Amino acid sequence: MARVAFTTFAIMKQPYGHQEVQGFEDLTPPVFEVAEDSPGFIARAKETDDLTHLTNFERDWGEWGAFSVPRFYTGGFTMSTDTRASTLSLWENIDSVYQFVYKGLHLTALKKRHDWFVKPEWPTYAMWYAEEGEIPTWEEASRKLELLHDNGPTLASFDFKQLFDESGNPFQIRPKVSQDK
Repeated sequence: MARVAFTTFAIMKQPYGHQEVQGFEDLTPPVFEVAEDSPGFIARAKETDDLTHLTNFERDWGEWGAFSVPRFYTGGFTMSTDTRASTLSLWENIDSVYQFVYKGLHLTALKKRHDWFVKPEWPTYAMWYAEEGEIPTWEEASRKLELLHDNGPTLASFDFKQLFDESGNPFQIRPKVSQDK
């Protein structure tokens, strides 16, 4: 059974360490913790060593491959000029990703994205299916974002606005009905 690969990409208004994006930086570790504790979460790209003095472009990401960004990235590649924010993760299914993205602490951060990030003219996330045992790479994630931008949603790269099952059939997530009265 295939799993869902999920990548996010944004460009911050200022480089890491700048006061204008500090709120984003402060929320990142707890949001990662929530993701890792979420039902359906499998794994996320992490550096193999704690080498915070290196840029993401210099760090070893193990089986997730060398760090890569889509062609939309206009920022720098050094510690003082890096303005990209990106993630890459694996999930059991689309509903698991949806529940994480649109609830709790991640939703709180998502609502503040306009404070921290430049207005995108590109997709800020993409999903695709990964076979059991397959680990998506940063390079693949960059290609999937570009593919979604260039061609719109397809089975190869899609978003929540147009979802596909593993066979390529379009579908929509049905919101869960709350039992609270």
